[in-house]
Amino acid sequence: MWPEEDHTGPLGLAVSGGPDSLALLLLAHVAFPDRCAVASVDHGLRPEAAGEVAMVERVCASLDVPFTALKVAVPRGNLQAGAREARYRALAEWAQSEGLGAVATAHHAEDQAETLMMRLARGSGLSGLAGVRAATTMPGCDIALVRPLLSFRRAELEALVAASGIEPVRDPSNTDESFDRVRMRGHLAGLDWLDAEPLARSAQHLAEAWRAIEWYAQIDWEEMVFEDADGDGSRCYRYYANVPRAIQVETVRRIVASLGGEVSRSEAGRAADRLWRGENASLGGVLAKAGIERMERLGLEMRVWRFRAEPPRTRH
Repeated sequence: MWPEEDHTGPLGLAVSGGPDSLALLLLAHVAFPDRCAVASVDHGLRPEAAGEVAMVERVCASLDVPFTALKVAVPRGNLQAGAREARYRALAEWAQSEGLGAVATAHHAEDQAETLMMRLARGSGLSGLAGVRAATTMPGCDIALVRPLLSFRRAELEALVAASGIEPVRDPSNTDESFDRVRMRGHLAGLDWLDAEPLARSAQHLAEAWRAIEWYAQIDWEEMVFEDADGDGSRCYRYYANVPRAIQVETVRRIVASLGGEVSRSEAGRAADRLWRGENASLGGVLAKAGIERMERLGLEMRVWRFRAEPPRTRH
């Protein structure tokens, strides 16, 4: 998950003081002695949070592990999503400033199972159903983000912390049923025939399928997308679209991003459906026109979709 050849700096650990993240700290301290650093984030949402950060600092001091306290501001709106974005942004800045080689979080099998079931309930596509990634990158930088505990059960991690004699903190939001995740956790706990471990394995299989799509989409981009210039010199793209819809969606999103726009997969999918039917589409500030052209390299008539940025709107 964190290959030896990529160990360019210490391993950063995101530790909240809960049993899962404390178990991550204890395991990493054994696996990477003298090569770990810890950050704990105070989201400013509960008065107890500052004390919990201080508790993590004391544990790190007892283990002689470098510690950094981070304070973030969470915007109004979706509280959990806002806290997550603020937390990862702060962790990414910390990792860059400290020259870390990777950052690890303590997501485990139950977290993965809950994520999969929540996304199934929302009708997510394959990218969402792939769940919590075992390895990706921190937002805004290329530092690795790893989740080494996805095969561990929550009870195993709690037992490890209990055996160490450390008393973990208990975040009350983990039992607040106003949050979707907490309600899903309760539903799964009441279904003795639906176990977290096989659900987590299914998410892993879906993640492998998603990596295959990403690989194919990269080939599609390299071999079937061509950058042109319009008559006025502005950039545009020509895309010979002859692949399954899931690949088209990724390529359309990449083209739109290259032209300065941003669209969701569902928006890109609707645009791809229109273009496949021979209709034009507008998405993310980009105009797309459908046509048929001969691709000389293959000697075949193929669907071609042309993309250019929409002209600026004029106001009277």
